[in-house]
Amino acid sequence: MLVSIKDIKVKNRVRKDLGDLQDLMDSLRRYGLLNPITLNSKYQLIAGERRLEAAKAIGWTSINANIIDNLTPLSQLEMELEENNQRKEFTDEELLEGYKRLAALRNPSPWRRLWEALKEFFAWIFRTILSWFGK
Repeated sequence: MLVSIKDIKVKNRVRKDLGDLQDLMDSLRRYGLLNPITLNSKYQLIAGERRLEAAKAIGWTSINANIIDNLTPLSQLEMELEENNQRKEFTDEELLEGYKRLAALRNPSPWRRLWEALKEFFAWIFRTILSWFGK
């Protein structure tokens, strides 16, 4: 659900240090919000303060949010802790593999570029032939 940022209330959070938000701001600009923030039915923030503050800093006026009804103060605190505690960083090996794959996609070999060009060429021919028959 899209929510106006000015309507969101941030109260008594466990996290005091939001850290440097610049990378998160850059990510929001580039990819948008990948995971919505979480609010209760009174639009009080439960999870996603760093995302919310980064969105504010880049000038967003609204943000996607999951709204959860009928939460007790206990369950809200549990959810805040859970959302921040259940993350698992990539291992060094996973991160290395991810960056290798990213580099290969950004800089394909000449054979890979030729293969992709041929696939696109034949797809174009197929679409053209289909358009001749009104499909």
